[in-house]
Amino acid sequence: MNDIISKAALEARKARYKPGTLVELVSMNDEYDNSLKPGDRGEVIAVDSVGTAHIKWRNGSTLGAAYGVDEIRVVTEGGDDI
Repeated sequence: MNDIISKAALEARKARYKPGTLVELVSMNDEYDNSLKPGDRGEVIAVDSVGTAHIKWRNGSTLGAAYGVDEIRVVTEGGDDI
């Protein structure tokens, strides 16, 4: 196990962001990629061992949302957040 995310927090993140879950970007701190903007949506591919949610964004990007750095939220296809 790593020291960035606890086992309990990792399991909770994996349960919340299961593959196929639709998410919306709230904020991202990435100075190298500015292709994503708040409100962009995508589908979760997986959550890795450090808590990064890997996402296939609808704009074509596959940039992950890093645990503790970036913020995403679950949405329904109709647009309501969960």
